[in-house]
Amino acid sequence: MKPPSPVILIVDDIRSDQLLITHAIRKSGVDHPIHCLSSGNEAIAYLDGRGKFSDRARFPYPSFIVTDLKMPDGDGFSILAYLQHNPQRAVMHTVVFSSSADVDDIHRSYLLGASSYFVKPTDIGTLQRLIKILTDYWCACEIPEVDSAGRWKQTESAGKLGERFARMVPEL
Repeated sequence: MKPPSPVILIVDDIRSDQLLITHAIRKSGVDHPIHCLSSGNEAIAYLDGRGKFSDRARFPYPSFIVTDLKMPDGDGFSILAYLQHNPQRAVMHTVVFSSSADVDDIHRSYLLGASSYFVKPTDIGTLQRLIKILTDYWCACEIPEVDSAGRWKQTESAGKLGERFARMVPEL
């Protein structure tokens, strides 16, 4: 099920990178709301709906996250770890965009549940082509319906193929 109004969350401590990614998303034809944050801890507060992010009308739960890894005040790994430890909220694509090509960073990101990992391109043309591919893919994907807090909505699995996994889903 596609969300009725998908929201994109960009987490990067470098304002110019936030603007470049936002511009590339807009240039690819996506006009969904975009929220930009500067740290992992701020992103976790957003995901939790805490503090200034408690108004879900203003700060709806995202369906797509683009995060840098290396940031002060909570890095991208902390976002990935938060989502991994809160699987009922992890129903979204989480893409790492980092300047790090370190194999350990890439490996750890995937172990923590990243959907994709990309080394930030050095030129705007490559960035725009990459974002276009990502947004086309993201807009075509089906994701489970979530409530305003980002938790899976309860479904009836009885008699369906996924019934055997129903008890594995954490309580909402």
